[in-house]
Amino acid sequence: MSALLRAAAAVAFLAVGGCSALKAIDEPQDLYTLTPKTTFEEGLPTVRWQLVVEPPVSAAYLNTGRIALQMTPTSADYYARSAWTDRAPLLVQTLMVESFESTRRIVGVGRDPVTVRPNYVLQTELREFQVEYFRGRPPVAHVRIVARLVRFPDKQIVATRSFERCARAAADKVPAVVQAMDQALGTVLRRMVTWTLTVAPPQALAEGAPFVATRDVPASGEDTDRCRADGS
Repeated sequence: MSALLRAAAAVAFLAVGGCSALKAIDEPQDLYTLTPKTTFEEGLPTVRWQLVVEPPVSAAYLNTGRIALQMTPTSADYYARSAWTDRAPLLVQTLMVESFESTRRIVGVGRDPVTVRPNYVLQTELREFQVEYFRGRPPVAHVRIVARLVRFPDKQIVATRSFERCARAAADKVPAVVQAMDQALGTVLRRMVTWTLTVAPPQALAEGAPFVATRDVPASGEDTDRCRADGS
């Protein structure tokens, strides 16, 4: 390649790089995160078993770092120039682990079966994790997680429950929407952690021993406020 061609190529490269840099500056992203639960009702049992919390599965629409919204029940979109600090399922997984740790009522909890030898695995589905405008304005944050408690090593599903909450934002602005999402997710996390630690016997079961759910604690069904049309 001649010196003239090399110079032209260099100029073209710099021009493309400059356009990319300008585009990045023109389209900044505000990053947001959510908080784990740190307070729980008194009387939460102490359990002598270990738990692995798997990353939630979700639809492709929610499996992203973008903050999802719905203008209608059948539409899907995202806020512009705003994002979570991680993909939504991984963000929720981290908050679940931290919430369990905050109880100080469990021997061990983690996300990796290599570092934690689990007696149980918590498998979840992130069914709803979006902001809904079709419920009125300001919009409503909607969170729904389906949890399955799986006993190891026989991989038997011993309990399944759905947790759902909604919270109306104080204003139609992204920071207020994130606060509403934090409120809805916080209630779901508190209820799910309490259920998980309560539904299983406090002592680790011997391999092959029958599982009997704790009395007066539902092993299945829904924990929901139905997310009424007014978002309350």
